Amino acid sequence: MIAPIALTCGEPAGIGPEIAVKARRALGARVPFFWIGDPAHLPEGSLWQGISAPFEAADVPTAALPVLFHRFPDPQAPGVPTPGNAAEVVAVIARAVSLVQSGAASAVCTAPIHKKALKDGAGFAFPGHTEYLASLAGVGQVVMMLACPGLRVVPATIHIPLSDVPKQLTQPLLEEVLRITHAALGRDFGLDRPRIWVTGLNPHAGEGGAMGREDLDVIAPVLERLRAEGLDLTGPLPADTMFHAGARARYDCAVAMYHDQALIPIKTIDFAGGVNVTLGLPFIRTSPDHGTAFDIAGRGVADPSSLVAALEMAATMARARR
Repeated sequence: MIAPIALTCGEPAGIGPEIAVKARRALGARVPFFWIGDPAHLPEGSLWQGISAPFEAADVPTAALPVLFHRFPDPQAPGVPTPGNAAEVVAVIARAVSLVQSGAASAVCTAPIHKKALKDGAGFAFPGHTEYLASLAGVGQVVMMLACPGLRVVPATIHIPLSDVPKQLTQPLLEEVLRITHAALGRDFGLDRPRIWVTGLNPHAGEGGAMGREDLDVIAPVLERLRAEGLDLTGPLPADTMFHAGARARYDCAVAMYHDQALIPIKTIDFAGGVNVTLGLPFIRTSPDHGTAFDIAGRGVADPSSLVAALEMAATMARARR
């Protein structure tokens, strides 16, 4: 039995509270988790039960959403983030990390935040969840993986302009991304010899330098060095031939060179069920692969599929680490 997963409330004005309740109904006791937030922000009529920490998995109720109370100063206003709540949104994330570091929780699953709301209301100085979690954990480089049953993919560079990718894509960066990915596939996914395919940066992986030299000068030497250490790496390969069903069956994870190169295939394959996983942290962190959805907040129509998948993946990873 794993310890329960700590699910943060995320932005209260978004769909986070609604999908937390729906995820509990969908999962029942199959995946033990608790929600950290203010129950006043849950949809009207939600069934919830307060808990206290530390606790054992057996103490978490199964008929209601288990809630670890965290007071927020302002009421929920669906679709409209309240600046007064921003500091507590950040505090909930830190509280979840503290619980997983102490062993009271087995993993952290984060509901979507609204970065501008946190910056405006709390002076949040991080680009997003991932960087804040890395700071709390005291680590430098972390890696973003998107995963669904048919694909795991890692972008080597993330939220930067496409014009900056060739400058940011250095040999040391790519090597660290590949090492972190390889280690996590073994530790968190139980793969003894993970097969990693690596895209090129340019069309046709540069076609021998005719369409750009980054594939030859940056990517290929890194792969050659790591193969010599025993890593099972294939590439650089043309990205446009790496994501059809036949290709995906031949590797455990794809490493792409930039954001859209990685995210377009997974969102095409499984838009509702994709999970964001942060690799390289000393604890497990997953998240649904969508935002706050202010346009539908408070209407009761939000799809919890990605959160359900994120909680299930966190539990699977926790069992693998144990």
